[in-house]
Amino acid sequence: MNEPPVLDDMMRDRLIVAARAAARNAHAPYSRFGVGAAVLLADGGVVTGANFENASYGLSLCAETVALATASSAGRLRDVVAVAVIGGAMDTGGVPRGVAVVGPCGRCRQVINEAAQIGGRDVTIWCAAAEGDAVERYALSELLPHAFGPADLGIGG
Repeated sequence: MNEPPVLDDMMRDRLIVAARAAARNAHAPYSRFGVGAAVLLADGGVVTGANFENASYGLSLCAETVALATASSAGRLRDVVAVAVIGGAMDTGGVPRGVAVVGPCGRCRQVINEAAQIGGRDVTIWCAAAEGDAVERYALSELLPHAFGPADLGIGG
């Protein structure tokens, strides 16, 4: 397998741009809070997702989960290297706005952990705002220490 892509500022910016574009497709009529995610794969490919709300709130899907499920459906879950997530309150045109950094919720951290453990790597997560330059970088292990996952069941990379 080839070396994973370098996680430099250019790659970070590429993922954030992709996440912001994905957020424009958010289906968030209830919360009016659009979220986009972009997942970097080991070969440099990018998969995106947007949140998808449902009138029965518990059935809603987060952007990160949508993107990771898309990667998984393509047989690429073990190839996940990094995730960028952005979000903000949607304006009247449905575009997320705001300069507050948004991070993955607890459920999404657990879903990202699945990919991390299957792939045998500590996934990098870039948390950014819908607009502006604010970005925070984390390793998944910082956001979800002592995670339960496939390794606890004897499954892994």
